[in-house]
Amino acid sequence: MVSGRAGIAGLLSRGVRRALAERGFSSLTEFRLASGRRADVMAVNEAGDVIIVEIKSSIADFRADQKWPEYQAFCDSFYFAVGADFPADLIPPECGLMVADGFGAVILRDAPLVKLNAARRRAVVLRVALAASGRLHRLEDPMLAMAVTAG
Repeated sequence: MVSGRAGIAGLLSRGVRRALAERGFSSLTEFRLASGRRADVMAVNEAGDVIIVEIKSSIADFRADQKWPEYQAFCDSFYFAVGADFPADLIPPECGLMVADGFGAVILRDAPLVKLNAARRRAVVLRVALAASGRLHRLEDPMLAMAVTAG
């Protein structure tokens, strides 16, 4: 049994990432954008298409979020992902909508496609690659953080 918003958000995130993987996207969670904001899920495919998904575990969580419009400058498509009991009509029409659970997600409404310019795309994809490789390295070598700070 999962309880609390963090537990629900974790399940929704897993389902979203599985659905994105089925569509050819590789993703990271808790991705820090150049603006300093943190996207719940950032995904990139082989063509360099970039998707950001914001997970909303409750109506209160959604209503408290006033920062989501800032994310749109860092992706081609922006989605909200919610649970099946979330009222879909609360999600703004300029955003895509996914309904997720711990096993997968379905897209109820495609996000409008607003292509990043080439310079921003390059910067975003490079940042994703560096974050992903850094996370993998830290998993494979837990002593890395100590070695880097000592040197």
